[in-house]
Amino acid sequence: MKKKYARNERVKGMQVLNLIREFDMQRMNESETINDYYDRLLDILNKVRLLRTNFSDSRIVQKILVTFPEKFEATISSIENSKDISSFTLTELLNALQAQE
Repeated sequence: MKKKYARNERVKGMQVLNLIREFDMQRMNESETINDYYDRLLDILNKVRLLRTNFSDSRIVQKILVTFPEKFEATISSIENSKDISSFTLTELLNALQAQE
């Protein structure tokens, strides 16, 4: 039983690493909407959370801010200058970006 549990933990760890790698490689396409990109990221994050691994909102917010296309640069600069990004929630970011879209 102990060997089986250790093997399952190792497999779980590898799955989490692969999902995190997939998350890190994501970029928003020029033709993609904010909701489509958000849904794609959320799908990966939900898989990570199902494996009982936490992903902080601040890491997700930072990821989104640095992977948006250039056409959102003014909006992102405005958000960064007017808000404390470290305490910004994912919902707040999504609402702010959708208002600009």
